Amino acid sequence: MTETKQTPRPLSDDDARRLDAGRHADPFSVLGPHTAGRSTWVTALEPGATRVAAVVDGKEHPLERAGAGLVVFTGKIPADKPYTLRAWDDEGASWEHEDAYRFGPVIGEQDEYYLGEGTHQRIWKVLGAHVTEVDGVSGTHFAVWAPNAQRVSIVGGFNFWDGRRHTMRKRGMSGVWEIFVPAVGEGEPYKYEIVGPDGELQPLKADPVGFGSQHPPENASVVRDIRGYGWDDAKWMEEERQGRNARTAPISVYEVHLGSWRRRWAEGGRSLSYKEAAAELVDYAHDMGFTHIELMPISEFPFDGSWGYQPVGLFAPTVRHGPPHEFRDLVEAVHNKGMGLILDWVPGHFPTDAHGLGKFDGTHLYEHADPREGFHQDWNTLIYNYGRTEVANFLVSNALYWLEEYHVDGLRVDAVASMLYRDYSRKEGEWVPNKDGGRENYEAIAMLQNTNTITYGAMPGIMTVAEESTSFPGVSRPVDAGGLGFGFKWNMGWMNDTLDYMKHDPIHRRYHHHQMTFGIHYAFSENFILPISHDEVVHGKGTVLTRMPGDQAEKFANMRAYYGYMWGHPGKKLLFMGQEFAQEKEWNHNAELDWASLDKPEHAGMQRLVRDLNTLYRQYPALHVKDCDPAGFQWIDANDSDASVYAWIRRGGPDDPEIVVVCNFTPLERTGYRIGMPQPGRWREVLNTDAGIYGGGDRGNMGGIDADETGHHGQPAGADVTLPPLSTLIFVRES
Repeated sequence: MTETKQTPRPLSDDDARRLDAGRHADPFSVLGPHTAGRSTWVTALEPGATRVAAVVDGKEHPLERAGAGLVVFTGKIPADKPYTLRAWDDEGASWEHEDAYRFGPVIGEQDEYYLGEGTHQRIWKVLGAHVTEVDGVSGTHFAVWAPNAQRVSIVGGFNFWDGRRHTMRKRGMSGVWEIFVPAVGEGEPYKYEIVGPDGELQPLKADPVGFGSQHPPENASVVRDIRGYGWDDAKWMEEERQGRNARTAPISVYEVHLGSWRRRWAEGGRSLSYKEAAAELVDYAHDMGFTHIELMPISEFPFDGSWGYQPVGLFAPTVRHGPPHEFRDLVEAVHNKGMGLILDWVPGHFPTDAHGLGKFDGTHLYEHADPREGFHQDWNTLIYNYGRTEVANFLVSNALYWLEEYHVDGLRVDAVASMLYRDYSRKEGEWVPNKDGGRENYEAIAMLQNTNTITYGAMPGIMTVAEESTSFPGVSRPVDAGGLGFGFKWNMGWMNDTLDYMKHDPIHRRYHHHQMTFGIHYAFSENFILPISHDEVVHGKGTVLTRMPGDQAEKFANMRAYYGYMWGHPGKKLLFMGQEFAQEKEWNHNAELDWASLDKPEHAGMQRLVRDLNTLYRQYPALHVKDCDPAGFQWIDANDSDASVYAWIRRGGPDDPEIVVVCNFTPLERTGYRIGMPQPGRWREVLNTDAGIYGGGDRGNMGGIDADETGHHGQPAGADVTLPPLSTLIFVRES
């Protein structure tokens, strides 16, 4: 039967008008190729065009304007044939492109199901912007979760930021919108244009699962192809990592703000690139004997002054230091030095910036609508709705993303206490109780447990670390035993007590003696890390050095003795950059560390001490194997408050030599000071913080002491020891 002119086109006048206005909720139902009768019709939206044709096998098939003044064109083409669109403007200029609306869905039914259910553990494999090829055509597939939107469009320079041109396809009940845009590739900036459920156009949004971003203050997402990195760290990943992250391993962490560790002042004061850090930072941390580098948040963030703790692009390594593959270069360099890399991860809150997650689809999608649940008063940020399955899954998947895609060895989770308690930093009436009327945030607890269960299960050998400032039980206990499932927890109580003790004039320390011993009462209740972090060198707190009492020489002696106490104390170690050489100025995120201070012998001595402490900590199992086990610690004397002296034993395995640590926190030299010893015989002085090489007075025990069989302090042996002023001594029994 011959086709007649009466065959209707598959485009109503109403559809054409809504397409033209950018208000069509389902453009794939009318744009692109559609069959009517025996004919195939193509409908295209081409703003700026006066004439449009579909090109099939090199032949033009004119499309007619769908209505006066409209930018919608439609017409017939040969059936089942690929085509391109060719358009002309009123000056005769022409352009030609693939039609995004001739391509079918990319997301498969199984992915759609798990996304809709909120159980897709690797959402980054489906959502976001993926450089790919469909039906032999190169381009980028975009997908975003916006369940309450009336319309979602991808916009960028490739379509003149015109939300009418690439309106996305909604995938059933999953709330996910997708589109494949031909010819868009690596480095292309883009955002989502969203019409909310009330019909209002939202501020342009960055991609929640975007892999790249523009450099702040610009804030569009950027297409980044994260495939195809040729990793060369198999030995670390498969043979070494699990042992290096274990409770029994020596773990000494160097915490770094990459933007201010070093600066290139000859180049405008820029911070190091990832590739530069892969050489300079990694070599330095390795030389200093640290086992791990911990980076403050590098997920993309808009405001430098937040130090990364107000992230917008959770899946994008910040462009401040380079593209994603160069961040991988940094991770690989760390591994090739036999060290691990830990990232600061921030699932506790996110900023209110208009291009971010707040009211993403015109509704409170990621956050609670009620500010009593969804707004942090301390930080003026929004709180994730952990009870929403898709939101919790977004966060769990993000944690797994960094561990899997970037081979990161651990995540330090920021501000866990603010997540665990609904009344965190709130007055009566300013918070919503849980279903049982209590203050615990059951939904956040479940999300953290799920994160730890999934990440440890998927990536054996990693570690997760909680910054948790309360006594919430079981933070580092396994989930199946009722805990949160973290590998380690920062020991904030130890840090606060000991720094407070150290600030006192030595003459008054006798009245605060047990601030230094109290931590042992709970030292093995969790797998603890002892943190001297960035929080201790900002906001008017000074630095570790400036907190110490006395003149300059006494400040350094106090600080050296404190570090000796810290490295001898049970628990893994963490120092924020600059504290390894006793920086005097508070940390400034806009400047580099005060490296020039190393020209002064007292600062260089402190740096050498930290290097030697790290070496000693790794060398002797008694100092690390039982960091988290009470069998690895015994007091010799915890009660000599008048002398401000502490002495204890550290033990490892049955064949490991015991270690004795003695601290004198007064400026008085004590000769012939009797301490109990676990065994008689020769004990070598393997570290003395008063040594001249560290800037001290070279007072001590001439390399060692002899313990006799006259017991003391309940020990079977004893020795007379010289305790230099403001010092820590570490002894090991000679075999």
